[in-house]
Amino acid sequence: MNATPDPALYNEDLAPVPPEKRDWTWLNMATIWMGMVHNVVVYEAAAGLMALGFSAAECMEVVAVAYFVLFVTMWFNARAGTRYGVPFCVLIRSAFGPFGAQVPVVLRGFCAIFWFSVQAYAATQAVDAIVGTVWPGWNTASSLFIGMPLHRWGALVLVWFLHAWVMNHGVERIGNFELIAGPLVIVIGAMATGWALTVGHGLGPLFSVPSRLHGWKFIAAFAGGVTGMIGMWSTFAVNIPDLSRFVRSERDQVVGQAIGLPVTALVFTPMAIITTSATVILFGHAIWNPVDLLLALHHPVITVLGGAVIVLATLSVNVVANIMPACYDLINIAPRRLNFHRASFLVLGLGLLFAPWLWFSEAESIFHVLDLISGLLGPVTGIMLADFFILRRQYLSVPDLYKRDGIYGGRNGWRASALIAFVVGGAVASAGIVIPALAWINGVSWFVGLVVGAVVYLGCQRRRTVVKPQTGLT
Repeated sequence: MNATPDPALYNEDLAPVPPEKRDWTWLNMATIWMGMVHNVVVYEAAAGLMALGFSAAECMEVVAVAYFVLFVTMWFNARAGTRYGVPFCVLIRSAFGPFGAQVPVVLRGFCAIFWFSVQAYAATQAVDAIVGTVWPGWNTASSLFIGMPLHRWGALVLVWFLHAWVMNHGVERIGNFELIAGPLVIVIGAMATGWALTVGHGLGPLFSVPSRLHGWKFIAAFAGGVTGMIGMWSTFAVNIPDLSRFVRSERDQVVGQAIGLPVTALVFTPMAIITTSATVILFGHAIWNPVDLLLALHHPVITVLGGAVIVLATLSVNVVANIMPACYDLINIAPRRLNFHRASFLVLGLGLLFAPWLWFSEAESIFHVLDLISGLLGPVTGIMLADFFILRRQYLSVPDLYKRDGIYGGRNGWRASALIAFVVGGAVASAGIVIPALAWINGVSWFVGLVVGAVVYLGCQRRRTVVKPQTGLT
């Protein structure tokens, strides 16, 4: 069989990472996750749980369940990337076919760019607050343009430029950037927690705020909260191979993710919850947006330093969790025309089209979006896991992933079994959005999508294709 890769499916950025170049250790994986978990949207989602009516202790329970499920899912889904050194957009070809794979890849790219825009707008608010504090005249440029004042447009340009500067340094420098950014953000978070404990006179008053949810309302909200927290990372659950392909061993990726994801989340989330609880005591209501909190304190030094940390945290998560995966997804669509550098600037441009400033301020709107994303990406996760672990028994022919007529080619590059499973899984998981009687599914949409997608995919298989492992294009 001719092992020459198809130019429409291959370029250097999509090629397998050679074993000798997979040099990330568990520390790289852990610090990358530290930087990603410690971000504004995670903070706001955790704090938003309190705004929805949960007590502080109940918020912790929601987070613990969600991140345990995420860790197990990413642990398994990362194995293929570590073993074969290929990104998500290439691995998914074994299930969907080389051209059918564009369906989940485009969906994943859409979600990645969506999250980039959300995170970048959070940083835009912080930069706006910083500049407005240092230079009060900044805020006088208040004329609206497409629903946003001109001074915030100026902040947005600065934030987009910062992202471009970081991305221009390539994947290796990005890993080094995360080694510094991740731990630094948690140090600042600890300082904010110390402030909250001082305001609240210890943990007792902060955790004494009672829950406003009881009975079936609590159960429904708890399920929705877990799904919403998973929804923040459901995009990354499918493309974790984009990172694990650079890790030197299976042990490194497991240990790094264990420390960086559930452990760090259970350290950082209480910081958000404690800080938000302190705002209830200090201001009489929950302030879940950290930029609003900085401005409410009316302390210029705190606003500037806190805003700088928010920008750092946003860069840390956006570059690795959103821009990098979106770049691979765009390259997969047009490998002859795009490389990592060109794709990163395309992501920056497309991110503006989501206009997050028009809907960012509502906690419930974010959770609704998270539930929808969870329902659509759950089937993709289920199909990937079923394909690699059950159908392929963890064996893939790497050269065939880059050919349209290989063993994964299906019919003209499309494998109907995966496409049917994706459509059925997505339809069932999202049914509650259009059918009021099935609204309960929204609270568990990711789980429903994952199970239905996996079961339907395996049910559509006529035979199992097991190929002994190959490590390169030879």
